[in-house]
Amino acid sequence: MTLTSTPSPDVKGPSDGAGPLRPKLLAQISGQNISLIGALVLVLALFGILNDNYLSWSNMQVIAEAATITGLLAIVQTIVIICAGLDISVGSQAGVASVVTAMVFTTTGSNAFVGMAAALGVGLVIGVVNGLVIVYGRVNPTIATLAGLAAYKGLAQLLSDGRAQGYVLNNDVFIFLGRGKIAGLPVMVWILILVAAAVHVLLKYTDIGRNLYAIGGNDTAARLAGININKYLICVYALIGIVAAIAGILLTARTGSGQPVSGSEGLELKAITAAALGGAALKGGKGGIGGTLLAVALLGCLENGLTVEGINTFWQNVAQGTLLVAAVVIQQRRNGERPIGLPH
Repeated sequence: MTLTSTPSPDVKGPSDGAGPLRPKLLAQISGQNISLIGALVLVLALFGILNDNYLSWSNMQVIAEAATITGLLAIVQTIVIICAGLDISVGSQAGVASVVTAMVFTTTGSNAFVGMAAALGVGLVIGVVNGLVIVYGRVNPTIATLAGLAAYKGLAQLLSDGRAQGYVLNNDVFIFLGRGKIAGLPVMVWILILVAAAVHVLLKYTDIGRNLYAIGGNDTAARLAGININKYLICVYALIGIVAAIAGILLTARTGSGQPVSGSEGLELKAITAAALGGAALKGGKGGIGGTLLAVALLGCLENGLTVEGINTFWQNVAQGTLLVAAVVIQQRRNGERPIGLPH
């Protein structure tokens, strides 16, 4: 029995009506991504008109840096959603990693690499624990990671006594990560690009990626085809833990200290919103990194524009929640879901 992966929204197959003369790049852009590009252009134009400095290169870099951490978490959120799972605890995981990075860095005589290695190790352990609870504890992913959201947030506060820990910007490695640039782009953005490219290749061009789509599309068929679903899910949550730890390390480098809550709170909502807006179907089996990155850019530009215009930050939360609901409604209508309470 041969399994075929479900194409993700940001790549169309040859049957999508693309003629031989149509540019290959355009042939690979889905309607979902075209909508995101249109919304992004609209947001840029609107705030560009309202503020002359909004479209400046310096502000674009500020937006990119601020969106990097959300982008990393949205990428791995896309993977787990493709598998018909979810991880609501990614923000708290990043907070734990941020605190561990700074505390280990401080206690080991300012060794940046030991601090980062400790954070990555903790992230891996947290991810594996989440996977084991979900797989062998038979706990719904939403409930398991909701519990993790509270538990890991509490752990970060216990480790740090609820305060920012250490100071890392006296170290060249953290200065390079948080403030450095390569070819005019912040190092943080390059890290996001590398992670995004690696995950895109994994999903699109490997058997592992095809199996992940198969698990989310039809787990029964995947199991009958011999795919070890338990192993895949544990590995996916372990990957989430590692990438969340990278996000925590970058958060520490960007802010200059370990942040137990500030900077990481609310990241889970942003990550889920970006993945859903990018076309990841919450029922599993569909999703792509291109759409997710476009959604991250849209959210980043919108948030920055509201901030530049001095609009109350509470409205940013309203906007994020509205966008998440809108994304799910669009998905449901595209899938032909019937309204609740009506007969089939």
